[in-house]
Amino acid sequence: MARRCFARLDGPTRRMACRVGVACLVLANVLGCGAGGAASGPREALRSYALALREGRTRDAYALLSVEARGRVSLTEFERMVAENGREVEDISASLLAPSEVPRVTATLTSPDGERLLLVYEGDGWRIDGSALDLYSQETPEAALASFVRAFNNKRYDVLWRFVPETKREGLSVEQLKQAWEGEQRQQVEQLTQALEASLPNLRVEVLGTRATVAYGAGGTVELVHELGAWRIEDF
Repeated sequence: MARRCFARLDGPTRRMACRVGVACLVLANVLGCGAGGAASGPREALRSYALALREGRTRDAYALLSVEARGRVSLTEFERMVAENGREVEDISASLLAPSEVPRVTATLTSPDGERLLLVYEGDGWRIDGSALDLYSQETPEAALASFVRAFNNKRYDVLWRFVPETKREGLSVEQLKQAWEGEQRQQVEQLTQALEASLPNLRVEVLGTRATVAYGAGGTVELVHELGAWRIEDF
């Protein structure tokens, strides 16, 4: 029965069927990396970036990207994307210049073993976000996999059952999951969780709508689906 659950450990890994092929979406992803530059705050950084795009000052816009973003996309590639997607760039610029609520400044710290902690800047200093209280968070694909590994190591099968998608829960109980993963599938699951745990600091995540593909290690992938506000593991 447990083979009907989210981990088809003995089956071939499925790849995400579609990839984002429109350059404007690549550009939008670059925006999400965070603008740095010399602006005094998040709102000012976004405004400077948006104005540079609108006024055709591509080099100035590129200079406001983070070091990580510039490492992934060269100036030449950035200029090409802007030139080829003029209408989309105009829309992005207009959106960034539109009135918005006060920015929420956050930072994420990652420990050597892959644990991530979210901090929020409030008033005169940094504070620990409430998500730190959730030991088995499923808020993001990365958090879900870290929680999955922790739950398996702690033998929390009641928690592991939360990672099963709705479509695969019929006929599968917590006890059945425990019996399978401590029985015939034990070696497979242990190898999987060990590989995941070793790769937590360097997961490669691709999100497309309510689905995500996470690459880890030398070629492993995990597919997740977002349901009812939580990321659940659909396939290994």
